[in-house]
Amino acid sequence: MNSETELVELCIHAACKNRETVNKWRLQRRSLDRLPSPLADALLRRLITRRLLYPSLLEVFKHSAEEIDVKGDNSVDAEWMAYLGAFRHLRYLNIAECHRITSSSLWPITGMNSLKELDLSRCTKVNDAGINHILSVPNLEKLRISKTSVTANGVMLLASLKNLSLLDLGGLPVDDAALASLQVLKNLQHIELWDSKISNEGAAVLNTFPKLTHLNLDWTSVSKLPNLSSLECLNMSNCTIDSILRDDKAPLTKLIFSGSTFLNEGETLLYANTNFLSFLDLAHTGLDKFFFLSKMKVIEHLNLSSCMMGDDSVEMVACIGGKLKSLNLSGTWISSAGLGILAGHVPNLEILSVSQTSVDDTAFSFISMMPSLKVVDLSNTNIKGFLHQGRTDLDSLSLTALQDLKQLERLNLEHTQVIDEALFPLSRFQELRYLSLKSPSLADISLYHLSSVPKLTKLSIGDAVLTNYALDMFKAPDTLKLMDLRGCWLLTKDAIVSFCRNHPQIEIRHELVTLLPFEENGRHHSSPSRLTSRTMQAARKKEQMSLSPYFIKG
Repeated sequence: MNSETELVELCIHAACKNRETVNKWRLQRRSLDRLPSPLADALLRRLITRRLLYPSLLEVFKHSAEEIDVKGDNSVDAEWMAYLGAFRHLRYLNIAECHRITSSSLWPITGMNSLKELDLSRCTKVNDAGINHILSVPNLEKLRISKTSVTANGVMLLASLKNLSLLDLGGLPVDDAALASLQVLKNLQHIELWDSKISNEGAAVLNTFPKLTHLNLDWTSVSKLPNLSSLECLNMSNCTIDSILRDDKAPLTKLIFSGSTFLNEGETLLYANTNFLSFLDLAHTGLDKFFFLSKMKVIEHLNLSSCMMGDDSVEMVACIGGKLKSLNLSGTWISSAGLGILAGHVPNLEILSVSQTSVDDTAFSFISMMPSLKVVDLSNTNIKGFLHQGRTDLDSLSLTALQDLKQLERLNLEHTQVIDEALFPLSRFQELRYLSLKSPSLADISLYHLSSVPKLTKLSIGDAVLTNYALDMFKAPDTLKLMDLRGCWLLTKDAIVSFCRNHPQIEIRHELVTLLPFEENGRHHSSPSRLTSRTMQAARKKEQMSLSPYFIKG
């Protein structure tokens, strides 16, 4: 960061310190009118982040701002839109998930010549009437209206927006007739039709979009596709696939088939042009034949999670492993022996997930031969932390092998059989920033070992038998920003509150405490002692719905 950038950052930080600070400079109308657009946009982003932006304050940016992103802000309503409608140079407007936005509140943006991109995703009160307002935005190039209340008739109206290059209609009742009406949009490059009512008959018209490069048909009944010679990215997750990609001319770079069923596994990607394919997601497809992988000469991201791949098929991955950066084998039949086959064949691999497999401690010697690894997910495996049963000497600690991975930043050992003593080698992991542990076998001594991890930023140690004394004595690394202690049932509220006071820079997550008080970075955290029962219930619900923060999606 150069000195000029640092100075700008300091100015923005000072300008957004609090509401009183904002009120001081908002009256300097003439200076604000001359504010360069990049600076105005940066200032707005900071105001939004700190929740200091309100409708009348928008007025001072009407001559300078080009981008507004208030996604998910439930205070955004017709009053906000009235001010936004006066913006002279607004190119990008994101009001997705703003649930107070209605069709009538879109009226102020009618005729806005500068607007190129509009996101109304999940604004459920926007219907066909709102489309009529959007039609008067002549230069619109990107429109997202997924999960709104727009009907097939409303979609047909969009045919007059001739400049559209991206159209997101996901979750709308788009039928074959509605899609056919959009054939006049010859500039369309990206179309989202997930969870729509498109059939094979409707999909046949997709070849009338000469520039189509990105297509999403997730959760549709489409099983066949016409030849799409310009297609680069295709998502047909959760579909029943019969015949697709028979034209070997499409310059495919990304294919997503997660959760899909192939009626003819023998022809899976048999005819597709894979010369440029760098991303392939076949998770949860149940495939047990992988000969097609031999065509993937430039593959970088491969997701085979929950496929029927065993050690006897790993050789097919090893043969194309030269450029692999991300490999997800979670939920497969692979064992440590399979990782031994991969070792030495994936020199560029950065992300590896073997969660929910039979992998054990013998795998560490093979994983250590993958020199570029940054993220390793070993959750729900047979890892114990020891190579020899009954021995706890240093040479027997299996995690020691990972010290050879000089770039390792994330390690997930949730739901393994690792105990306190096995964590000792982690103190020598120079680049480890994110560590996830979850086991009732872990106790106070584990915190002692982890206090020496030099760059640890986020620590999750769930379900551990930690005492108040251990938390009080924990010498947190200077870099630590978050501790997730959920499930550590022996900890008391008073002990956690005391830790929060002594370490105000660390965010704590626990059933008794979920957030910290106000921090300098502008986030408003609830005080632990003031959390209501409703807040606690919401926190528990969110925890139940969320995946592990270190779960790797290929």
